[in-house]
Amino acid sequence: MTTSYEVAVRAEAELGEGPTWDAATGRLLWIDILGSRLHTYDPATGRRSVRRTEQHIGAVKPRAGGGLVLNLRDGIGLLDPDGGFRWLHHEPVPGRRANDAAVAPDGTLWTGTMRYDEAPGGGTLSRVTGDGSVDVVLDDVAVSNGTGWSPDGRLMYYVDSPTRRVDVFDHEDGRITGRRTLAEVEESAGFPDGLTVDAEGCVWVSLWQGSAVRRYTPDGVLDRVVELPVPLVTACAFGGADLSDLYITTARVGLTEPSALAGSLFVVPGAGRGLAHPPFAG
Repeated sequence: MTTSYEVAVRAEAELGEGPTWDAATGRLLWIDILGSRLHTYDPATGRRSVRRTEQHIGAVKPRAGGGLVLNLRDGIGLLDPDGGFRWLHHEPVPGRRANDAAVAPDGTLWTGTMRYDEAPGGGTLSRVTGDGSVDVVLDDVAVSNGTGWSPDGRLMYYVDSPTRRVDVFDHEDGRITGRRTLAEVEESAGFPDGLTVDAEGCVWVSLWQGSAVRRYTPDGVLDRVVELPVPLVTACAFGGADLSDLYITTARVGLTEPSALAGSLFVVPGAGRGLAHPPFAG
């Protein structure tokens, strides 16, 4: 089954990533990692904004107290509602940058890192609490990417892109165990990148170099495909007032002849029903 798309925001993001619906403001947040830009988009009005960050940014999420939390090259930063910035956790590592992140059902932030050269074992996945405490959950990662939880919070889905797998863990009280494979992406279809989980427990996976987003059922069966006109599809998330629209980010980095739509934000109206995600408890 193929689902049609629309162009929500025509852009030339170098490495568009991390779409996140901010229910409190009715806006979609997304980023350009290598362009060091934080984007907002209000689908009701079409209003957009762009804020430049001081360093490469891997993810942005709303905070419970207002403002935003940023997964930055050198650690976790907080943007306060008045626009002020401060570090929650500062830990620069030469040659390493932030990548994808997600907020767990308990309000903790699960943050990924990777080396710029994508060296195996150079990245991590960490759990960050509201007070800035950091617990490294996985320490042998190449490109830490999509992370998400089942509707009941008992399963966590995760992508380390070079493995070409979507893995699933048992999740309880902030701990993960029992790693196993939900789905493998064949070489001809590209690499799994960012993901989101819908209200039916199905996992939507973006395909870098694959020009598509796939939906897998909880038992790993591929049951839906969204084909896109650009090769570098990076991440997806549900948004809109009823969380029924699937937003998809894309990139143009490294393309010798990128199309006019590479780096744009796409949307699939009425794609399904997403899960409401808690804000970061910090």
